[in-house]
Amino acid sequence: MASSRRRLLYVRSGALSLLFYCVYSHLQLVLSEEAENCQNLRLGQYKCNDPKIDESTQEPENCRDMTAWVECLPAPNISCRLSNGTVFRFSGDEVGFNKSIPCRNVSGYSYKVAVALSLFLGWLGADRFYLGYPALGLLKFCTVGFCGIGTLIDFILIAMQIVGPADGSNYIVDYYGARLTRLSITNETFRKPHHSL
Repeated sequence: MASSRRRLLYVRSGALSLLFYCVYSHLQLVLSEEAENCQNLRLGQYKCNDPKIDESTQEPENCRDMTAWVECLPAPNISCRLSNGTVFRFSGDEVGFNKSIPCRNVSGYSYKVAVALSLFLGWLGADRFYLGYPALGLLKFCTVGFCGIGTLIDFILIAMQIVGPADGSNYIVDYYGARLTRLSITNETFRKPHHSL
């Protein structure tokens, strides 16, 4: 009876020692790791809020110089270094950092109005007058939309957002609407090498 109690005591003390050793090792590992900057968190470790959209421009309210900022919240139980240098453990409700997103320069020209004018009054040049091209608008007016051919071409160019406002700004398009992005190849474009067969 005494030997079984003694064995049980040895097993309990061994299990407790193993448990304390595991906890101690884990704490040492966690404390020895250097916390990374909150800006360097990987995707899935944070969630950024949607920007507040201005109803009149359909762009983020804080859009300055083609850039806007959104608040990002690190996931629960993520520890990272804030911009002031302190390490903070997040619960998922605190703002950890701000992230920049691109925004567009708009000056009051609506995409819907431009397409409607081009479709219904394009033969009178109303679309070109609206977009700030008075010479082309007058020419279309005098030639009745270049006998209809110019009206069709302008409708396609405006609908595809190739022809925009004369001041170089972008159309006002709903923030989650049908925006087109032009893709182009530059010197910085990565080209995948072609493997010959």
